[in-house]
Amino acid sequence: MRHSGAAMEQTSQDNGQSSRTSAKMAFASIGVVFGDIGTSPLYAMREALHPVVRAGGDLRVAVLGVASLLLWALILIVTLKYVIFLMRADNKGEGGILSLVVLVETLLKKRGGFALALGIVGAAFFFGDAMITPAMSVLAAVEGLSVINPGFDSYIVPLTLVILITLFLFQYRGTAGVAALFAPVTAVWFAVLGINGLVHIFDDFEIFLAFNPAYGLNMLLSQPGLALLVFGGVFLAVTGAEALYADMGHFGKKPIRLAWLSVVFPGLVLNYLGQGAFIIAYPHSVENPFFLMAPAWGVVPLIILATLVTVIASQAVITGAFSVAQQAMALGLFPRMNITHTSETEQGQIYVGQINWLIMVGVILLVLVFKSSTNLASAYGIAVNTSMIVDSILAMIFFWKAPTLPRWLVLPALVFVLVIECTFFAANGLKLASGGYMPVLIGSTIILLMVTWMRGRRALAEKLRKESIELVPLLESLEKRQPTRVAGAAVFLQTDPVYAPSALMHNLKHNRVLHDRLVFITAETTSEPRIDPNDRVQVKQLPLGAWLVEARFGYMEQPDVPAALRACEPFGLSIDPMQASYFLGRRVIRISARSALPFWQQRIFIMLTNQSSRAIEFFRIPPGRVVELGMQMSI
Repeated sequence: MRHSGAAMEQTSQDNGQSSRTSAKMAFASIGVVFGDIGTSPLYAMREALHPVVRAGGDLRVAVLGVASLLLWALILIVTLKYVIFLMRADNKGEGGILSLVVLVETLLKKRGGFALALGIVGAAFFFGDAMITPAMSVLAAVEGLSVINPGFDSYIVPLTLVILITLFLFQYRGTAGVAALFAPVTAVWFAVLGINGLVHIFDDFEIFLAFNPAYGLNMLLSQPGLALLVFGGVFLAVTGAEALYADMGHFGKKPIRLAWLSVVFPGLVLNYLGQGAFIIAYPHSVENPFFLMAPAWGVVPLIILATLVTVIASQAVITGAFSVAQQAMALGLFPRMNITHTSETEQGQIYVGQINWLIMVGVILLVLVFKSSTNLASAYGIAVNTSMIVDSILAMIFFWKAPTLPRWLVLPALVFVLVIECTFFAANGLKLASGGYMPVLIGSTIILLMVTWMRGRRALAEKLRKESIELVPLLESLEKRQPTRVAGAAVFLQTDPVYAPSALMHNLKHNRVLHDRLVFITAETTSEPRIDPNDRVQVKQLPLGAWLVEARFGYMEQPDVPAALRACEPFGLSIDPMQASYFLGRRVIRISARSALPFWQQRIFIMLTNQSSRAIEFFRIPPGRVVELGMQMSI
């Protein structure tokens, strides 16, 4: 009995420790995961009601209908789809659209190209969202100045640009120094949302009728044309929902679910209900209900807090773009780019310079072209909506092939959510002419670049295969007629372990020497997010005393050749990565009339190849130990 009591006490302590850890992680997630969706009350209700105001409809009925649609969008899309269903579709704890693509590709096997095509579309439109979200959110926060004094209108765009440019200029330093403030500031924001909303619910208790979905359905069925315009605004309430799934690997399922259900969802619901009741009581407030709800003394602090939270939300989206870019590079969808790790302790804290500057230019152009959050709202929904539809389709395939939940339960629910998302898509499609073309243009451009890069790499690999010599027969022939050997170790990077790397052939042709120790290494990206260090390398001995090393890296990891070489020691290959010579082939691509790619696509591929970062930086090879051998070829 004594042992049993001790065991029960230990179990109780473990459960308590686990609960405290989950609570801490849940609090931390508030500052990263929920910033985007948390800024939606700044504009969602306002934008959803604008079509009704312009049409001169019954404002009270419209408010109840819109409030109902807002609440049920949060319940069905965020809570049901992402929190309950999609967070079960994890790749060893990792979430996000490209992780889901890898999962579905594995399940579909030979038909995985369909999942990859969907993933390309979803990832491309995510980058469109990464440009629009900072512009939209910060503009909406700074526009609170016009509530204080309409004369401040002329300062809104310049101040927004100053805030955003400063944000991008400091990206290279990482967020480690200020990340500790993200959660407290955002938690205060959700508390303010809830309290401000709760106070104004007393303006008209009739707003509780919004929990009845019949009010939203009645708006949709009685005035379908107007309802579609309203839907475009309602959708703004769920932008940022995909972050719950994408950031699952950083915080875990339980903390994100806990934060959503205990803090974020109640705060959003109370604020939307408060805005609705306030508008019913004071119809003139429909122009900007969020800031007009605040007492006069609280407007300036609320603007400051809103600006801080929108910057935090923008930071989360930018960091997410870096992460998606890293995964896209690992999966062969993007050319190599230099990745800088900005934290010694947090593996996911990275900086990708090319992505940072591209997004910054896009954000600046969006602010200058659209000038207000109302104008930008037309462009906002389509990018996120497209990514959400892709998530739903991939999720249905996943739960059909790997039924972690009963199919009869999850599939009808996801089909229902997909129908709702397609309705939102139709509503957002009405905004194409007034700004919706922007995310379509951005997304289509990125899709074109991704497809061109994939086709070019495939054509290049095929040509290299045809022109290459198999490695083992070559080494066997060299064993019989050995060239001059020099002291030291030579490491040759190769893309295919079967064929001799071009750098080896050029070294033999021009230098006619070989090092005493030869190592051929391939760096393979797997369908797993991270690889166990014990499974990092496979080592095999080859003729001529050479070694073949096959290094495996997860798609969330940065390839590191020196680290892979150090991992070979237990297999009998002892080599000092800082003393070895690394032989790399550097290809100069030329346009060819006989290429599988048309001329215009060859030009794009050559441009992407020239912009690609050098293998030295990407594979973390010591730059002072590298010998690069150039060669010209066409595809």
